[in-house]
Amino acid sequence: MRDIVVEVPNGVEVKSDGSAVYAKGPKGEVSKIIKAKFTLSVKDGKVEVEAASPALKNTIKAHVRNLVKGVTEGFTKKMVIRYAHFPVTIEAKGNTVLIKNFLGEKKPRKAKICGNTKIEVKGQEIILSGPSLEDVNETAANLRRATRIKEKDGRVFQDGIYPAGEVE
Repeated sequence: MRDIVVEVPNGVEVKSDGSAVYAKGPKGEVSKIIKAKFTLSVKDGKVEVEAASPALKNTIKAHVRNLVKGVTEGFTKKMVIRYAHFPVTIEAKGNTVLIKNFLGEKKPRKAKICGNTKIEVKGQEIILSGPSLEDVNETAANLRRATRIKEKDGRVFQDGIYPAGEVE
């Protein structure tokens, strides 16, 4: 069995306390709770993972790799606002996003911003960025879920906020 090793760049600190993995770097600090038995050892800029099965080792390795990438480069996701008749405006207030005038509604719809995710609105595009992959994707899902249209034909009513892909 080959060793499961993750390279850690300079300026990034990775540590573990039994059930959680922490990474700290130039973009911030992130953590991931893993509900499995494993050990993590950091030597010479490399993180070695020990776990009961190869599948668990690879899963933990992927989580550590995502944590390291998040604190060095960060994660970015792009979303697109689509509407037919009523122009939609987006406003971030604290840890919520207000979606105003969606389908001509008087009351704004709300979506939660998870973790340290930052939102930037440029015309019809929303750019989500942050150090945690899970928080960025959860915020994108919250925006999508908040603009879901119920009890209407989705082929006709295509208004909403949709993912447009990852930004490199």
